[in-house]
Amino acid sequence: MKSGAFRGLRLTNTLTRAKEDFVPIDPQNVRMYVCGPTVYDFAHIGNARPAIVFDVLFRLLRHVYGEDAVTYVRNLTDLDDKINARALRDFPDLPLNEAIRRVTEKTANQYQADVKALGCLEPTVEPRATEFVQPRADGRADMITLILSLIERGHAYEAQGEVLFDTGSMADYGQLSKRNLDEQQAGARVEVEAHKKNPGDFVLWKASSAEEPGWESPWGRGRPGWHIECSAMASAYLGEVFDIHGGGLDLIFPHHENEIAQSRCAHGTEVMANYWMHNGFLQVEGQKMSKSLGNFFTIQELLETESFGGRKWPGEVLRLAMLMTHYREPIDFSVRKLEEAENTLRKWKRAADAAGEAEGEVPEALVAALSDDLATAAAFQGLSQLAGEASGNVEAAANLKSALLFLGFTLDAVEVDEGDVAAMITRRLELINAKNWAEADRIRDELLARGVQLRDGKDPVSGERVTTWEVKR
Repeated sequence: MKSGAFRGLRLTNTLTRAKEDFVPIDPQNVRMYVCGPTVYDFAHIGNARPAIVFDVLFRLLRHVYGEDAVTYVRNLTDLDDKINARALRDFPDLPLNEAIRRVTEKTANQYQADVKALGCLEPTVEPRATEFVQPRADGRADMITLILSLIERGHAYEAQGEVLFDTGSMADYGQLSKRNLDEQQAGARVEVEAHKKNPGDFVLWKASSAEEPGWESPWGRGRPGWHIECSAMASAYLGEVFDIHGGGLDLIFPHHENEIAQSRCAHGTEVMANYWMHNGFLQVEGQKMSKSLGNFFTIQELLETESFGGRKWPGEVLRLAMLMTHYREPIDFSVRKLEEAENTLRKWKRAADAAGEAEGEVPEALVAALSDDLATAAAFQGLSQLAGEASGNVEAAANLKSALLFLGFTLDAVEVDEGDVAAMITRRLELINAKNWAEADRIRDELLARGVQLRDGKDPVSGERVTTWEVKR
Protein backbone atom coordinates (compact mmCIF):
# COMPACT_ATOMS: atom_id res chain seq x y z
CA MET A 1 0.00 0.00 0.00
CA LYS A 2 1.29 3.48 -0.85
CA SER A 3 2.12 5.76 2.06
CA GLY A 4 1.01 9.37 2.46
CA ALA A 5 -2.42 10.93 2.11
CA PHE A 6 -2.55 10.92 -1.72
CA ARG A 7 -2.62 7.36 -3.01
CA GLY A 8 -3.53 7.79 -6.65
CA LEU A 9 -7.27 8.46 -6.31
CA ARG A 10 -8.75 11.30 -8.38
CA LEU A 11 -12.37 12.44 -8.04
CA THR A 12 -14.54 15.00 -9.84
CA ASN A 13 -15.44 17.67 -7.29
CA THR A 14 -18.77 19.37 -7.98
CA LEU A 15 -17.59 22.30 -5.86
CA THR A 16 -14.78 23.14 -8.30
CA ARG A 17 -16.18 21.41 -11.43
CA ALA A 18 -12.78 19.74 -11.82
CA LYS A 19 -11.16 16.34 -11.36
CA GLU A 20 -8.83 16.60 -8.38
CA ASP A 21 -6.33 14.51 -6.47
CA PHE A 22 -8.07 13.07 -3.43
CA VAL A 23 -6.11 13.98 -0.31
CA PRO A 24 -8.01 13.10 2.87
CA ILE A 25 -7.70 15.26 5.96
CA ASP A 26 -6.47 12.23 7.90
CA PRO A 27 -5.48 9.11 5.90
CA GLN A 28 -6.12 7.03 9.00
CA ASN A 29 -9.71 8.35 9.26
CA VAL A 30 -11.19 8.94 5.80
CA ARG A 31 -14.73 10.26 6.21
CA MET A 32 -17.68 10.16 3.78
CA TYR A 33 -21.33 11.18 4.11
CA VAL A 34 -24.04 10.23 1.60
CA CYS A 35 -27.68 11.30 1.67
CA GLY A 36 -29.96 8.28 2.04
CA PRO A 37 -33.67 7.91 1.18
CA THR A 38 -36.78 9.23 2.86
CA VAL A 39 -38.39 6.11 4.32
CA TYR A 40 -42.00 7.18 3.77
CA ASP A 41 -42.38 4.49 1.12
CA PHE A 42 -40.30 1.75 -0.51
CA ALA A 43 -37.15 3.02 -2.22
CA HIS A 44 -37.37 3.41 -6.01
CA ILE A 45 -34.68 2.43 -8.51
CA GLY A 46 -33.41 6.02 -8.59
CA ASN A 47 -32.47 5.56 -4.91
CA ALA A 48 -30.48 2.47 -5.88
CA ARG A 49 -27.97 4.42 -7.96
CA PRO A 50 -26.26 6.46 -5.19
CA ALA A 51 -26.36 3.43 -2.88
CA ILE A 52 -24.43 1.39 -5.48
CA VAL A 53 -22.09 4.15 -6.69
CA PHE A 54 -20.94 5.19 -3.24
CA ASP A 55 -20.69 1.57 -2.14
CA VAL A 56 -18.08 1.11 -4.88
CA LEU A 57 -16.26 4.21 -3.62
CA PHE A 58 -16.48 2.91 -0.04
CA ARG A 59 -14.94 -0.40 -1.14
CA LEU A 60 -12.20 1.43 -3.05
CA LEU A 61 -11.36 3.69 -0.10
CA ARG A 62 -11.18 0.67 2.21
CA HIS A 63 -8.85 -1.06 -0.23
CA VAL A 64 -6.58 1.97 -0.61
CA TYR A 65 -6.53 3.30 2.97
CA GLY A 66 -7.45 0.20 4.99
CA GLU A 67 -10.77 -1.32 6.09
CA ASP A 68 -10.62 0.30 9.54
CA ALA A 69 -9.55 3.69 8.21
CA VAL A 70 -12.84 4.68 6.50
CA THR A 71 -16.02 5.97 8.13
CA TYR A 72 -19.06 5.94 5.86
CA VAL A 73 -22.27 7.59 7.09
CA ARG A 74 -25.49 7.17 5.11
CA ASN A 75 -28.59 8.58 6.80
CA LEU A 76 -32.23 7.57 6.77
CA THR A 77 -34.64 10.50 6.54
CA ASP A 78 -37.58 9.73 8.79
CA LEU A 79 -38.39 13.41 9.29
CA ASP A 80 -41.15 14.23 6.83
CA ASP A 81 -44.54 15.87 7.25
CA LYS A 82 -46.31 12.87 5.69
CA ILE A 83 -44.50 10.49 8.03
CA ASN A 84 -45.24 12.75 11.00
CA ALA A 85 -48.94 12.93 10.15
CA ARG A 86 -49.19 9.16 9.75
CA ALA A 87 -47.40 8.65 13.08
CA LEU A 88 -49.78 10.99 14.87
CA ARG A 89 -52.79 9.30 13.26
CA ASP A 90 -51.77 5.69 13.81
CA PHE A 91 -49.99 5.95 17.18
CA PRO A 92 -51.41 8.98 19.01
CA ASP A 93 -50.52 7.64 22.47
CA LEU A 94 -46.82 7.01 21.77
CA PRO A 95 -43.95 9.53 22.04
CA LEU A 96 -43.38 11.04 18.60
CA ASN A 97 -40.00 9.44 17.90
CA GLU A 98 -41.33 6.01 18.84
CA ALA A 99 -44.46 6.51 16.73
CA ILE A 100 -42.34 7.51 13.72
CA ARG A 101 -40.15 4.44 14.17
CA ARG A 102 -43.27 2.24 14.14
CA VAL A 103 -44.52 3.92 10.95
CA THR A 104 -41.18 3.65 9.13
CA GLU A 105 -40.03 0.27 10.44
CA LYS A 106 -41.30 -1.69 7.43
CA THR A 107 -39.98 0.71 4.79
CA ALA A 108 -36.61 1.13 6.51
CA ASN A 109 -36.20 -2.64 6.84
CA GLN A 110 -37.14 -3.09 3.18
CA TYR A 111 -34.49 -0.54 2.18
CA GLN A 112 -31.87 -2.45 4.17
CA ALA A 113 -32.91 -5.68 2.42
CA ASP A 114 -32.91 -3.96 -0.99
CA VAL A 115 -29.40 -2.53 -0.78
CA LYS A 116 -28.07 -5.80 0.64
CA ALA A 117 -29.51 -7.60 -2.40
CA LEU A 118 -27.78 -5.00 -4.58
CA GLY A 119 -24.45 -6.07 -3.11
CA CYS A 120 -23.89 -3.01 -0.91
CA LEU A 121 -21.86 -3.20 2.27
CA GLU A 122 -23.45 -1.78 5.41
CA PRO A 123 -22.25 1.77 6.05
CA THR A 124 -20.27 2.38 9.22
CA VAL A 125 -23.19 4.35 10.67
CA GLU A 126 -26.78 4.74 9.46
CA PRO A 127 -28.41 7.42 11.64
CA ARG A 128 -32.07 8.33 11.66
CA ALA A 129 -32.91 12.02 11.46
CA THR A 130 -35.42 11.88 14.33
CA GLU A 131 -32.63 10.89 16.72
CA PHE A 132 -30.87 14.22 16.14
CA VAL A 133 -33.65 16.81 16.55
CA GLN A 134 -33.07 17.66 20.22
CA PRO A 135 -29.89 17.80 22.34
CA ARG A 136 -28.51 14.31 22.93
CA ALA A 137 -27.21 12.64 26.07
CA ASP A 138 -23.98 11.70 24.28
CA GLY A 139 -23.25 15.31 23.32
CA ARG A 140 -23.21 14.65 19.55
CA ALA A 141 -24.42 17.45 17.30
CA ASP A 142 -28.16 18.02 17.02
CA MET A 143 -30.46 20.27 14.98
CA ILE A 144 -31.70 22.58 17.74
CA THR A 145 -28.18 23.33 18.98
CA LEU A 146 -27.01 24.06 15.41
CA ILE A 147 -29.93 26.46 14.89
CA LEU A 148 -29.12 28.23 18.17
CA SER A 149 -25.53 28.63 16.97
CA LEU A 150 -26.71 30.10 13.66
CA ILE A 151 -28.90 32.65 15.48
CA GLU A 152 -26.06 33.56 17.85
CA ARG A 153 -23.64 34.08 14.95
CA GLY A 154 -26.10 36.30 13.08
CA HIS A 155 -26.98 33.84 10.30
CA ALA A 156 -30.59 33.07 11.27
CA TYR A 157 -33.63 34.91 12.55
CA GLU A 158 -37.12 34.28 13.92
CA ALA A 159 -40.17 35.44 11.97
CA GLN A 160 -43.85 34.44 12.17
CA GLY A 161 -43.28 31.23 14.07
CA GLU A 162 -40.34 30.14 11.92
CA VAL A 163 -36.58 30.27 12.22
CA LEU A 164 -35.05 31.10 8.83
CA PHE A 165 -31.50 31.02 7.52
CA ASP A 166 -30.40 34.47 6.35
CA THR A 167 -28.77 33.82 2.97
CA GLY A 168 -27.72 37.46 2.79
CA SER A 169 -25.43 36.90 5.78
CA MET A 170 -23.21 34.51 3.80
CA ALA A 171 -21.08 36.27 1.19
CA ASP A 172 -20.45 33.21 -0.96
CA TYR A 173 -23.81 31.47 -0.65
CA GLY A 174 -24.48 29.50 -3.84
CA GLN A 175 -20.91 28.34 -4.55
CA LEU A 176 -21.90 24.68 -5.07
CA SER A 177 -24.77 25.29 -7.51
CA LYS A 178 -23.18 28.48 -8.90
CA ARG A 179 -26.40 30.37 -8.21
CA ASN A 180 -26.18 33.77 -6.57
CA LEU A 181 -28.86 35.63 -4.63
CA ASP A 182 -29.60 38.04 -7.49
CA GLU A 183 -30.37 35.11 -9.82
CA GLN A 184 -32.69 33.63 -7.21
CA GLN A 185 -34.53 36.95 -6.94
CA ALA A 186 -34.84 37.30 -10.70
CA GLY A 187 -35.96 33.71 -11.08
CA ALA A 188 -38.62 33.84 -8.37
CA ARG A 189 -42.00 32.81 -9.80
CA VAL A 190 -44.01 33.81 -6.74
CA GLU A 191 -43.92 36.89 -4.57
CA VAL A 192 -41.38 36.58 -1.77
CA GLU A 193 -43.07 35.95 1.59
CA ALA A 194 -43.20 39.19 3.52
CA HIS A 195 -41.52 37.74 6.60
CA LYS A 196 -38.36 36.76 4.69
CA LYS A 197 -35.38 39.09 4.51
CA ASN A 198 -34.26 37.54 1.21
CA PRO A 199 -36.12 35.41 -1.37
CA GLY A 200 -33.68 32.54 -0.91
CA ASP A 201 -33.98 32.38 2.89
CA PHE A 202 -35.00 28.89 3.95
CA VAL A 203 -36.66 27.29 6.94
CA LEU A 204 -34.60 25.87 9.78
CA TRP A 205 -37.52 25.41 12.19
CA LYS A 206 -41.26 25.75 11.73
CA ALA A 207 -44.04 25.90 14.31
CA SER A 208 -46.51 23.04 14.69
CA SER A 209 -50.19 23.58 15.37
CA ALA A 210 -51.96 21.67 18.13
CA GLU A 211 -53.07 19.11 15.52
CA GLU A 212 -49.58 18.65 14.06
CA PRO A 213 -46.75 16.57 15.50
CA GLY A 214 -43.77 18.43 16.88
CA TRP A 215 -40.84 18.61 19.28
CA GLU A 216 -40.26 21.10 22.09
CA SER A 217 -37.70 23.76 21.28
CA PRO A 218 -36.60 27.28 22.39
CA TRP A 219 -39.02 28.61 19.72
CA GLY A 220 -41.99 26.58 20.91
CA ARG A 221 -43.31 23.27 19.74
CA GLY A 222 -42.40 22.62 16.12
CA ARG A 223 -40.33 20.60 13.67
CA PRO A 224 -37.11 21.13 11.72
CA GLY A 225 -36.77 22.06 8.07
CA TRP A 226 -35.38 19.51 5.63
CA HIS A 227 -31.78 20.65 5.23
CA ILE A 228 -30.69 20.96 8.85
CA GLU A 229 -30.89 17.21 9.51
CA CYS A 230 -27.87 16.31 7.34
CA SER A 231 -25.77 19.14 8.81
CA ALA A 232 -26.45 17.70 12.25
CA MET A 233 -25.86 14.03 11.42
CA ALA A 234 -22.71 14.70 9.37
CA SER A 235 -21.23 16.79 12.16
CA ALA A 236 -22.28 14.24 14.78
CA TYR A 237 -20.21 11.44 13.24
CA LEU A 238 -17.67 13.07 10.94
CA GLY A 239 -16.86 16.41 12.57
CA GLU A 240 -17.21 19.99 11.39
CA VAL A 241 -15.13 19.40 8.24
CA PHE A 242 -14.80 16.02 6.52
CA ASP A 243 -13.61 14.53 3.24
CA ILE A 244 -16.44 13.51 0.88
CA HIS A 245 -20.13 14.35 0.65
CA GLY A 246 -22.17 12.48 -1.96
CA GLY A 247 -25.67 12.16 -3.34
CA GLY A 248 -27.78 12.53 -6.45
CA LEU A 249 -27.47 15.41 -8.90
CA ASP A 250 -30.96 16.57 -7.91
CA LEU A 251 -29.70 17.36 -4.39
CA ILE A 252 -27.14 20.01 -5.43
CA PHE A 253 -29.77 22.74 -5.05
CA PRO A 254 -31.30 23.43 -2.68
CA HIS A 255 -30.40 20.60 -0.29
CA HIS A 256 -26.62 20.41 -0.51
CA GLU A 257 -26.25 24.13 -1.06
CA ASN A 258 -28.17 24.78 2.13
CA GLU A 259 -26.31 22.08 4.05
CA ILE A 260 -23.07 23.90 3.23
CA ALA A 261 -24.53 27.23 4.35
CA GLN A 262 -25.81 25.86 7.67
CA SER A 263 -22.69 23.89 8.53
CA ARG A 264 -20.13 26.51 7.58
CA CYS A 265 -21.96 29.32 9.30
CA ALA A 266 -22.75 27.33 12.45
CA HIS A 267 -19.15 26.15 12.85
CA GLY A 268 -17.29 29.11 11.36
CA THR A 269 -15.46 26.93 8.82
CA GLU A 270 -14.37 27.57 5.23
CA VAL A 271 -15.89 24.32 3.96
CA MET A 272 -18.24 21.55 5.10
CA ALA A 273 -16.69 18.80 2.97
CA ASN A 274 -13.64 19.06 0.74
CA TYR A 275 -15.03 16.92 -2.11
CA TRP A 276 -18.63 16.92 -3.33
CA MET A 277 -19.69 14.07 -5.64
CA HIS A 278 -23.00 13.66 -7.45
CA ASN A 279 -24.39 10.82 -9.55
CA GLY A 280 -26.42 11.56 -12.68
CA PHE A 281 -30.15 11.28 -13.31
CA LEU A 282 -31.97 8.07 -14.16
CA GLN A 283 -34.58 7.49 -16.85
CA VAL A 284 -36.63 4.36 -17.50
CA GLU A 285 -36.83 3.18 -21.12
CA GLY A 286 -35.98 6.69 -22.35
CA GLN A 287 -38.50 8.56 -20.20
CA LYS A 288 -38.37 10.33 -16.86
CA MET A 289 -39.56 7.96 -14.14
CA SER A 290 -43.07 8.92 -13.07
CA LYS A 291 -46.06 7.21 -11.53
CA SER A 292 -48.30 8.98 -14.03
CA LEU A 293 -46.35 7.40 -16.93
CA GLY A 294 -46.58 3.96 -15.34
CA ASN A 295 -42.79 3.55 -15.32
CA PHE A 296 -42.18 4.06 -11.60
CA PHE A 297 -40.55 0.99 -10.06
CA THR A 298 -39.28 0.26 -6.59
CA ILE A 299 -36.13 -1.77 -6.00
CA GLN A 300 -38.30 -4.40 -4.33
CA GLU A 301 -40.52 -4.69 -7.42
CA LEU A 302 -37.53 -5.39 -9.67
CA LEU A 303 -36.13 -7.94 -7.24
CA GLU A 304 -39.30 -9.78 -6.30
CA THR A 305 -41.97 -9.25 -8.97
CA GLU A 306 -42.30 -9.60 -12.75
CA SER A 307 -43.45 -6.01 -13.29
CA PHE A 308 -40.37 -4.92 -15.29
CA GLY A 309 -39.65 -6.92 -18.43
CA GLY A 310 -41.96 -9.72 -17.37
CA ARG A 311 -39.49 -11.27 -14.93
CA LYS A 312 -37.61 -10.90 -11.65
CA TRP A 313 -34.05 -9.53 -11.77
CA PRO A 314 -31.15 -10.60 -9.53
CA GLY A 315 -29.75 -7.78 -7.41
CA GLU A 316 -26.24 -8.14 -8.82
CA VAL A 317 -27.62 -7.78 -12.36
CA LEU A 318 -29.21 -4.48 -11.31
CA ARG A 319 -25.88 -3.51 -9.73
CA LEU A 320 -23.88 -4.14 -12.89
CA ALA A 321 -26.47 -2.39 -15.07
CA MET A 322 -26.15 0.71 -12.90
CA LEU A 323 -22.35 0.63 -13.02
CA MET A 324 -22.07 0.12 -16.80
CA THR A 325 -22.81 3.85 -17.18
CA HIS A 326 -20.30 6.23 -15.56
CA TYR A 327 -21.75 7.54 -12.31
CA ARG A 328 -21.81 11.20 -13.40
CA GLU A 329 -23.63 10.48 -16.67
CA PRO A 330 -27.42 10.10 -17.07
CA ILE A 331 -28.52 6.48 -17.28
CA ASP A 332 -31.34 4.97 -19.32
CA PHE A 333 -32.52 2.03 -17.26
CA SER A 334 -34.02 -0.51 -19.64
CA VAL A 335 -34.78 -4.21 -20.03
CA ARG A 336 -32.14 -4.37 -22.75
CA LYS A 337 -29.51 -2.93 -20.41
CA LEU A 338 -30.42 -5.49 -17.74
CA GLU A 339 -30.17 -8.32 -20.27
CA GLU A 340 -26.77 -7.05 -21.38
CA ALA A 341 -25.60 -6.86 -17.76
CA GLU A 342 -26.87 -10.37 -17.06
CA ASN A 343 -25.06 -11.83 -20.09
CA THR A 344 -21.82 -10.06 -19.17
CA LEU A 345 -21.99 -11.19 -15.56
CA ARG A 346 -22.65 -14.77 -16.60
CA LYS A 347 -19.58 -14.76 -18.90
CA TRP A 348 -17.37 -13.37 -16.12
CA LYS A 349 -18.59 -15.94 -13.60
CA ARG A 350 -18.16 -18.86 -15.98
CA ALA A 351 -14.59 -17.72 -16.64
CA ALA A 352 -13.89 -17.28 -12.91
CA ASP A 353 -15.04 -20.88 -12.28
CA ALA A 354 -11.78 -22.04 -13.84
CA ALA A 355 -9.94 -20.83 -10.73
CA GLY A 356 -11.36 -23.63 -8.63
CA GLU A 357 -10.17 -23.09 -5.06
CA ALA A 358 -7.22 -20.90 -6.09
CA GLU A 359 -7.05 -17.45 -4.49
CA GLY A 360 -6.19 -14.40 -6.57
CA GLU A 361 -5.35 -10.74 -6.07
CA VAL A 362 -7.48 -7.70 -6.84
CA PRO A 363 -5.95 -6.61 -10.16
CA GLU A 364 -3.92 -3.40 -10.01
CA ALA A 365 -5.46 -2.34 -13.32
CA LEU A 366 -8.94 -2.54 -11.74
CA VAL A 367 -7.89 -0.35 -8.81
CA ALA A 368 -6.20 2.09 -11.19
CA ALA A 369 -9.34 2.39 -13.34
CA LEU A 370 -11.62 2.98 -10.37
CA SER A 371 -9.09 5.45 -8.93
CA ASP A 372 -9.69 7.58 -12.03
CA ASP A 373 -13.02 9.02 -10.85
CA LEU A 374 -14.64 5.56 -10.70
CA ALA A 375 -14.04 4.79 -14.39
CA THR A 376 -16.17 1.66 -14.41
CA ALA A 377 -16.11 1.22 -18.20
CA ALA A 378 -12.32 0.83 -18.16
CA ALA A 379 -12.59 -1.40 -15.10
CA PHE A 380 -15.05 -3.71 -16.83
CA GLN A 381 -12.93 -3.87 -19.98
CA GLY A 382 -10.20 -5.24 -17.75
CA LEU A 383 -12.55 -7.87 -16.34
CA SER A 384 -13.59 -8.98 -19.82
CA GLN A 385 -9.92 -9.25 -20.78
CA LEU A 386 -9.27 -11.43 -17.73
CA ALA A 387 -12.30 -13.56 -18.64
CA GLY A 388 -10.81 -14.08 -22.09
CA GLU A 389 -7.49 -15.19 -20.57
CA ALA A 390 -9.03 -17.41 -17.87
CA SER A 391 -9.38 -20.60 -19.92
CA GLY A 392 -6.40 -22.72 -18.91
CA ASN A 393 -4.95 -19.82 -16.90
CA VAL A 394 -5.70 -20.35 -13.21
CA GLU A 395 -3.99 -17.10 -12.17
CA ALA A 396 -6.17 -14.98 -14.51
CA ALA A 397 -9.31 -16.84 -13.38
CA ALA A 398 -8.41 -16.40 -9.71
CA ASN A 399 -7.74 -12.67 -10.18
CA LEU A 400 -11.08 -12.35 -11.97
CA LYS A 401 -12.75 -14.05 -9.02
CA SER A 402 -11.09 -11.58 -6.62
CA ALA A 403 -12.14 -8.67 -8.84
CA LEU A 404 -15.80 -9.78 -8.83
CA LEU A 405 -15.85 -10.07 -5.04
CA PHE A 406 -14.11 -6.70 -4.68
CA LEU A 407 -16.80 -5.05 -6.84
CA GLY A 408 -19.62 -6.49 -4.75
CA PHE A 409 -20.65 -9.43 -6.91
CA THR A 410 -21.05 -13.01 -5.73
CA LEU A 411 -19.55 -16.12 -7.30
CA ASP A 412 -22.94 -17.85 -7.51
CA ALA A 413 -24.10 -18.75 -11.00
CA VAL A 414 -26.55 -16.33 -12.60
CA GLU A 415 -29.78 -18.31 -12.75
CA VAL A 416 -31.49 -18.84 -16.09
CA ASP A 417 -35.14 -17.83 -16.39
CA GLU A 418 -36.73 -21.00 -17.81
CA GLY A 419 -39.89 -19.27 -18.98
CA ASP A 420 -37.85 -16.69 -20.87
CA VAL A 421 -35.71 -19.39 -22.52
CA ALA A 422 -38.79 -21.37 -23.54
CA ALA A 423 -40.36 -18.29 -25.11
CA MET A 424 -37.18 -17.53 -27.06
CA ILE A 425 -36.94 -21.14 -28.32
CA THR A 426 -40.56 -21.00 -29.49
CA ARG A 427 -39.87 -17.75 -31.30
CA ARG A 428 -36.72 -19.22 -32.91
CA LEU A 429 -38.66 -22.23 -34.24
CA GLU A 430 -41.23 -19.86 -35.74
CA LEU A 431 -38.43 -17.94 -37.45
CA ILE A 432 -36.87 -21.16 -38.78
CA ASN A 433 -40.22 -22.24 -40.23
CA ALA A 434 -40.45 -18.83 -41.88
CA LYS A 435 -36.86 -19.32 -43.20
CA ASN A 436 -35.68 -16.20 -41.34
CA TRP A 437 -32.31 -17.76 -40.63
CA ALA A 438 -30.50 -14.59 -39.59
CA GLU A 439 -32.94 -13.73 -36.80
CA ALA A 440 -33.12 -17.37 -35.68
CA ASP A 441 -29.32 -17.44 -35.43
CA ARG A 442 -29.37 -14.20 -33.46
CA ILE A 443 -31.64 -15.76 -30.83
CA ARG A 444 -29.42 -18.86 -30.68
CA ASP A 445 -26.33 -16.69 -30.18
CA GLU A 446 -28.04 -14.56 -27.52
CA LEU A 447 -29.02 -17.68 -25.56
CA LEU A 448 -25.49 -19.01 -25.88
CA ALA A 449 -24.19 -15.74 -24.45
CA ARG A 450 -26.45 -16.37 -21.47
CA GLY A 451 -24.93 -19.80 -21.05
CA VAL A 452 -27.81 -21.70 -22.68
CA GLN A 453 -26.75 -24.35 -25.21
CA LEU A 454 -29.44 -25.32 -27.75
CA ARG A 455 -29.64 -28.78 -29.32
CA ASP A 456 -31.82 -29.24 -32.40
CA GLY A 457 -33.30 -32.63 -33.33
CA LYS A 458 -36.40 -34.33 -34.71
CA ASP A 459 -39.38 -35.81 -32.94
CA PRO A 460 -39.08 -39.60 -33.54
CA VAL A 461 -42.84 -39.91 -34.14
CA SER A 462 -43.88 -36.78 -36.00
CA GLY A 463 -40.55 -35.97 -37.57
CA GLU A 464 -40.98 -32.29 -36.62
CA ARG A 465 -38.03 -30.19 -35.46
CA VAL A 466 -37.66 -30.01 -31.68
CA THR A 467 -35.17 -28.05 -29.62
CA THR A 468 -33.84 -28.95 -26.19
CA TRP A 469 -31.49 -26.90 -24.06
CA GLU A 470 -29.07 -27.08 -21.18
CA VAL A 471 -27.11 -24.61 -19.10
CA LYS A 472 -23.49 -24.55 -20.22
CA ARG A 473 -21.23 -24.42 -17.15
